[in-house]
Amino acid sequence: MGEVTRDIQGEIPWCMLFADDVVLVDENKTGVNRKLELWRRTLESKGFRLTRTKTEYMMCDFSATRHEGGDVSLDRQVMVQKDTFRYLGSVLQKNGDIDEDVGHRISAGWLKWRQASGILCDKRVPQKLKDKFYRTTIGPAMLYGAECWLTKMRHVQQLSVAEMRMLRWFCGHTRRDRVRNKVIRNRIGPPEAPVRSGVLERIDNVKKGRDRPKLTWDESVKRDLED
Repeated sequence: MGEVTRDIQGEIPWCMLFADDVVLVDENKTGVNRKLELWRRTLESKGFRLTRTKTEYMMCDFSATRHEGGDVSLDRQVMVQKDTFRYLGSVLQKNGDIDEDVGHRISAGWLKWRQASGILCDKRVPQKLKDKFYRTTIGPAMLYGAECWLTKMRHVQQLSVAEMRMLRWFCGHTRRDRVRNKVIRNRIGPPEAPVRSGVLERIDNVKKGRDRPKLTWDESVKRDLED
């Protein structure tokens, strides 16, 4: 697919291509329509066809700026507008938030949990083996794409609550047993829940990468003079 569409691909993030999933990005609808029509003509000239029923668009509303009117269309057929957009397992929202993506990752974690519950809930399986299995299968499913999240504490809390339910179950407890979270965490090893600590670690790494390097005294004086 990459070889076929080499001449119509744009720079990331204006054109993202993975297998047969294509994302076109532009600052306005006119640009999107132009790119979409170019892809349609080029692909059809090579024997391919864009699926109209699977082609959707999302208008990002990160600010209060006014957007132009009109629709996104493909060969005179209006495309369906969505408030969320899924690409490579991640869910994007038109307002730039990650609530939908966090909820989706929690659901993915529970799906993996159900698939592995025969091992995780088996009392004959050693606790250390359960913990290792959990960290290599369920934890990564819940944290997929977390490197790109602008995480808030409520998102960390949502992930932590879901994880604690899982940890209680594979430790053989429910909330009715009134066993404190701290006791459960101590039984599996780390003082902090694996998913929660993983998210917080990613937040720290993002912050460190974005912080402006500290200015020296000479640089500070020079900048003040320039201002």
